[in-house]
Amino acid sequence: MPVNETWLQQVHEAPIDPAYPIIDPHHHLWPLLGGRPRTADYLPADFARDATSGHNIIASVYLQCGTMYRTSGPEHLKPVGETEWVQASTEQQAHEYPGGPKIAAGIVGYTDLRLEQVDEVLEAHLATAPDRFRGIRQGSTWTDEVEAVRPTAIYERHMLLDAAFRRGFARLAKHGLSFDAWLYHPQLPELIDLARAFPDTRIVLNHFGGILGRGSYAGRREEIFAEWRKSITELSRCPNVYMKLGGSVMQMFGFAWEERPLPPTSDALVAASGHFYRTAIDCFSPARCMFESNFPVDKESCSYVVLWNGFKKMAAGFSATEREDMFRNTAARFYRLNV
Repeated sequence: MPVNETWLQQVHEAPIDPAYPIIDPHHHLWPLLGGRPRTADYLPADFARDATSGHNIIASVYLQCGTMYRTSGPEHLKPVGETEWVQASTEQQAHEYPGGPKIAAGIVGYTDLRLEQVDEVLEAHLATAPDRFRGIRQGSTWTDEVEAVRPTAIYERHMLLDAAFRRGFARLAKHGLSFDAWLYHPQLPELIDLARAFPDTRIVLNHFGGILGRGSYAGRREEIFAEWRKSITELSRCPNVYMKLGGSVMQMFGFAWEERPLPPTSDALVAASGHFYRTAIDCFSPARCMFESNFPVDKESCSYVVLWNGFKKMAAGFSATEREDMFRNTAARFYRLNV
């Protein structure tokens, strides 16, 4: 779904505490013709405009999205092209506009961990961006109800339990790399099993674990919330697992913001999804939680200013140290950011 800037501009909010320093630990970038079909570019300059639209974003972490792969050479090394492009394009952005946020201070790339050449790919990513490459994300989202999760991708069932995947996963800690986990909430028990099997590998769960609210999941919010809460309570007992707080405006969550006459206000976001945030923070503690924008995906439903205003309202009751963790320090520690 394309971003409707005119629709977004119908709701304007002054940024709350605009000087407060923030690290955005989850966003994407992509050229229109850089890989998967897109409806529009979202380049470093576009993210910089969002990041400087009201809040004080001092740095960010780029998350893989299957763009700008190499077009020649060995097949297993083609995803390294994404890291090469992010490194080069954000360095160019910093050169042309010094003083802005440190975009992609951390880079999370992709390899298929089931490949025999995993070490070679990881070493190539690290050689490309030695000061910024921090981890791998290999999506494992799966459901037999495709319509409930469109337009997100469906991968192979039970990937996190696959022996070949786990052999490659074991190589991450050897290279000092972390893993970003992207799945749907019914799959959380598989992530719990993975985290217990590899206690020395740092894992961060993206978007609360993809809480589904469409299709057969619609109209079952209390039941699904209870199921999700049970799973993340168990997951939080794994000290190597962290939580990204965000992504809840994506279509799969079922709030249908993109179908409404007006985009949500920050108060509306808090009212609709604040219980996810409060529960996740209670389970993981602020020291293992980080707010994330998931832009430009979440831009289909709300503006950057409104989104971070919502986060600041959700964090208002926490101590100064706890807020610092959720807005920057947890991300800086987890991704070892030089900011």
